Amino acid sequence: MTKDGSKQIFRLVEIPPQAMSALAVDDIPAASAEVGVSLTEHFVGDDLRGLWRYRAELRQTAPDQPQGRVWAVVSEPDGRVVGHGGFHAPPSDQGTIEISYSVDPAARRQGWGKAIATELLHRATDEGARTIRASVSPDNAASLAIITAIGFQQTGERWDEEDGRELVFERPVPDRP
Repeated sequence: MTKDGSKQIFRLVEIPPQAMSALAVDDIPAASAEVGVSLTEHFVGDDLRGLWRYRAELRQTAPDQPQGRVWAVVSEPDGRVVGHGGFHAPPSDQGTIEISYSVDPAARRQGWGKAIATELLHRATDEGARTIRASVSPDNAASLAIITAIGFQQTGERWDEEDGRELVFERPVPDRP
């Protein structure tokens, strides 16, 4: 929902491994051509290169599995790419899958983060997950507000080599409406 109470309307466009590889070298035009939508500068940079390489490798080694799957989030009807979201890691033996999402700075504070995270909850359910995990920097107040608003509870914390200290949240899969 947006601040005015209207529902976010969007479509997800999967980012294939070839596009992820292009993003890992900051090649937005090549990645955009592979995806079929105009990606923004939000998809590239020093802090994302390793992530795109990691996810491309996951997709290439297990194309039929959810791990590494990422979607560009396209606002409708204007066709503007407002962020991305996906499954960060393979599901655990216990059925836990980790989601991750990011909203383009130009689209923040408009309800996109909550819309993306909620959609990922449903997609994780479709993948057979039983528990959904999200790891968030303790300094990311917006993301902390989003995940607690959609039912995540903090279960611990961890140190991430790329991102530093992260708070770990989990919740059971939601019932499908």
